[in-house]
Amino acid sequence: MKTDFVEIFQTIRATMQPYEAVGFNDRVNSETAYELWSEKEVLVDGKKRLGWFFASVVIAKGYVGFYFMPVYVEPEMKTTFDLKLLKHLKGKSCFHIKKLDFELLSMLESAMAEGFKLYKEKGWVD
Repeated sequence: MKTDFVEIFQTIRATMQPYEAVGFNDRVNSETAYELWSEKEVLVDGKKRLGWFFASVVIAKGYVGFYFMPVYVEPEMKTTFDLKLLKHLKGKSCFHIKKLDFELLSMLESAMAEGFKLYKEKGWVD
C-alpha cells in the first residue's frame, strides 16, 4: 500500500505513459503534474477543437488527483467501475487518491483502457 503522494503520482504516471505510444501527447510532464491529450482535430458538441484532454495525474495538497475525461464525456462508463474505485470519484471526473494498492491501480488501468477504447471509437485518437 502506497501512501506517499510522490510515489502514488509516479506510479499512476508510469501506467499512463504507454498511451503516448498510441496517439496521446503529454502536454504537461513535471514532478507534480502529467497530462495526456489527443492532438487530433475532434468534433465535440458541434464544435471543432484541436486536441482533446484524456487524463492527468497531479499532486494536490491532500491527495493525488486523477482527472479522467472519458467519464465526463460518457457518464454511463461509471456504471462499469467497481464501487471501490467509485468511492474515490469526487465531482464528475476527478478521483482523489490518498492510498494506492495493487487492486486500485489495476482498476485505474482498466478504466484507462476503456477510455482509450471510447476515444478510438469516436475517432479522437488513432
